[in-house]
Amino acid sequence: MRCPWCAVYEDKVIETRVSKDGTEIRRRRECEGCARRYTTYERIEESMPLVIKSDGRREPFDRTKIERGLQASIAKRPVSRQKITALVLEVEREVGELGLSEIHSREIGERVLPRLKAVDHVAYVRFASIYRDFRDLEGFEKELDALRNEDTGRHSLPDLAKDPSGDVVAASDRDRPRN
Repeated sequence: MRCPWCAVYEDKVIETRVSKDGTEIRRRRECEGCARRYTTYERIEESMPLVIKSDGRREPFDRTKIERGLQASIAKRPVSRQKITALVLEVEREVGELGLSEIHSREIGERVLPRLKAVDHVAYVRFASIYRDFRDLEGFEKELDALRNEDTGRHSLPDLAKDPSGDVVAASDRDRPRN
């Protein structure tokens, strides 16, 4: 392995670990030339399809592009890096299992969206704005309306009212005697 800092090809492996799901091996290496350490990853190279970009160009599938897009969409959101890595891995596996020789980038984005929606709605709208190419506020409004009308399984807060003493209480507790 060539050192990323001094370009020497001699190194030694300090530590080797297999990922939890067993799909990759992480190796910590130390360069024999400059003594700096770096990490490499090994994973099975699957025959992934070429990605057809919106302008017609074709390029090899690159999971790091999905990861970078997701990192941008979750900026300042309470979403862990592990969730994003797992999401990217799911999409990569799904695309690989399709057995296609080519896939449109938009199709990949559409496979990311439902998974991201389950993780964080704000990140979902940010990501969708790029993949669905919102050109104006109407695109955002339509997407937000779809989210609002969707049953998320979450329940709203109870209706609040003021009791005779002026305290704010849940409407259901208003008539309940106080101790």
